[in-house]
Amino acid sequence: MKKYFDILRKCRLFSGVEDENLIPLLGCIGAKVESYGKKYTVLAEGSAPKYMGIVLSGSVQVINVDYYGNRTILSGAEPSELFGEAFACAEIKSLPVSVIANEDSEIMLISAERILHSCHNACAFHQKMIFNLMKNLADKNIMFHKKVEITSKRTTREKLMTYLMLEAKKQGKNEFLIPFDRQELSDYLEVERSGLSAEISKLRNEGIIECRKNRFKLL
Repeated sequence: MKKYFDILRKCRLFSGVEDENLIPLLGCIGAKVESYGKKYTVLAEGSAPKYMGIVLSGSVQVINVDYYGNRTILSGAEPSELFGEAFACAEIKSLPVSVIANEDSEIMLISAERILHSCHNACAFHQKMIFNLMKNLADKNIMFHKKVEITSKRTTREKLMTYLMLEAKKQGKNEFLIPFDRQELSDYLEVERSGLSAEISKLRNEGIIECRKNRFKLL
């Protein structure tokens, strides 16, 4: 486990936990590391939410597929980021979403039951971790409000520009990379890919944006 310490130190779940406490803490919460190939399912829709995960390498996407097979990307996670915690904390019977490896990835899976219920030793670092988890959930709630702000716009153009402006603000610059290819971006914005491509071409011709693959610039 020590080889993952550099990543785990960046994970907000372990903020304020000293290195000497990480190994006993990981044992306390039943942490295990699994490897997944690109497009492999990490957590499956319909399964019991027994685990939350931390990305150690690679990346994952949290997706929803409706009755007709339409896919929506709800969120993603990259190295040191946590996923699946909201469903684990809600103690629902089955996951309403799937988590898919976006590339070859290493994932640390953590027992939801063991993280939510402090061990019999009542160790201080476990209590700190539960506090960190609550802060992380609050931040995720804010993030989902931003997605609602984007997808509630009426047109594909409005959705795209709202997303790009929020991303520019987040990254603090007018030229930036987004974590999606065209199909993934259309799934995230909940629009048709053909319509999205058409709007990108219009915005580029109007001198509003420049883009190449997943690199965008607001002019």
